[in-house]
Amino acid sequence: LVILAGVLRVYLVMPYPGSQTNDTVAYAYYINKYIFFIRLFGLAAALGCIVSAVKRRRIIDRLLIGALIVAYGTVFYYFNFKLEADKIFYLPTTNASIPASQYGDKSKLVIGVVLNGEAKAYPIQQIGYHHQVRDSVGGTSIMITYCTVCRTGRVFSPVINGKASNFRLVGMDHFNAVFEDETTQSWWQQATGKAVMGPLKGTTLKEYPSRQMTLEAWMRQYPSSLVMKPDPNFADNYFRLEDYDKGEMRSELVKRNRSSWQPKSWIIGVKGIEDSKAYDWNEVLDKQLVEDSLPELPLLIMIERDASSFHAYNRTVNGSVLHFIKEGNDESFYDTKTYSRWNVDGLCVEGAFKNERLLPVQA
Repeated sequence: LVILAGVLRVYLVMPYPGSQTNDTVAYAYYINKYIFFIRLFGLAAALGCIVSAVKRRRIIDRLLIGALIVAYGTVFYYFNFKLEADKIFYLPTTNASIPASQYGDKSKLVIGVVLNGEAKAYPIQQIGYHHQVRDSVGGTSIMITYCTVCRTGRVFSPVINGKASNFRLVGMDHFNAVFEDETTQSWWQQATGKAVMGPLKGTTLKEYPSRQMTLEAWMRQYPSSLVMKPDPNFADNYFRLEDYDKGEMRSELVKRNRSSWQPKSWIIGVKGIEDSKAYDWNEVLDKQLVEDSLPELPLLIMIERDASSFHAYNRTVNGSVLHFIKEGNDESFYDTKTYSRWNVDGLCVEGAFKNERLLPVQA
């Protein structure tokens, strides 16, 4: 009993064969919640067996009991100190930022956040290892999260019931990271910020707007931005993710499928007020501009020439829904109403709409 429970509490929330394809997160949650009592009951029963074996003085009984004790000790060690998610992926030991201009490789993908006039960027190669990083931007406490398996980055408020809480990485459910808050021990899905198990089940963390692009593209908009400084204690872990940005990792868990609409194909996802839609990365890259609309949300979606930085904008300007076309070899595009010229940052640089800016849409 205790061996099986010790294995399942980790197996069900880690990417082992068969563990991520069924709705098993509830089993994992309750095993974790009651593991102390399971161990207490199981070990009490085992103690009775040990006493009985000692009284009968049969060597075979003693050997069997000894083997089971060794087996449980091995399982306990590995599944509590080696194989749990938060024993594999650690939080940064330092929380420092440097000017983005001082960061080495500007082609690295980042999650960018702007709050109260302050801009900060978080390289995915770093937060992809940590899975979550706590920081403060513009005086606001935030939690930057990233799941390397589903390639989703989102920024949330860590406030639970009016108080900032710490979170630990539990594992994953359906190949998406799951966190547990220290305050209520509820389990939260990274892709949605929604509590899937525990006292707060059904509630959602507050999300802050964020953008994913290369540091070079981010600095074009926010040249004075800060960037998360790499923690030297995890240099080897960062190095193992050096090919992640381009989807060229060897692991099937994180490797990109370059065809369209396969489980590991890239998409851009947009959620409106009620509806949501996915856009094929290859199609957007090929067309350069994709216009669409969700209810009450006219969309313009594009990917820059670097084939990494993507943008989603609301096509509404001054109450009018604009249509756009692409002309020429540069990255400019034009609205069909006034033929004003716009750049990839959503800024009109020439024409009747000069200095107007398209509002970014969370994507």
